[in-house]
Amino acid sequence: MANVNVRPLGDRVLVQPLEETEVKKGGIIIPDTAKEKPQEGKVVALGTGKVNEEGKKVDFTVKKGDKVLISKYGGTEIKIDGDMFLIMREDDILGIIG
Repeated sequence: MANVNVRPLGDRVLVQPLEETEVKKGGIIIPDTAKEKPQEGKVVALGTGKVNEEGKKVDFTVKKGDKVLISKYGGTEIKIDGDMFLIMREDDILGIIG
């Protein structure tokens, strides 16, 4: 993975989608174009943090390096040095895997 020089703001998280290699019975490989968007990713960077109504900073639930489940259409896709990443709100992360 390339050295990522992007720091999300607020409650946003930078996630690198993880490619799943899927082989069905009979050895048929489903091409990327026929698959739905990846739903698993790895947290690469965290934003500056969410601030609640009282003005207090709320800690992130996820941390850098976590493998997460992400909303199928959540986040904004960006390319950094040829690698695809998503910037999304922590609320768009459905859960932590593992």
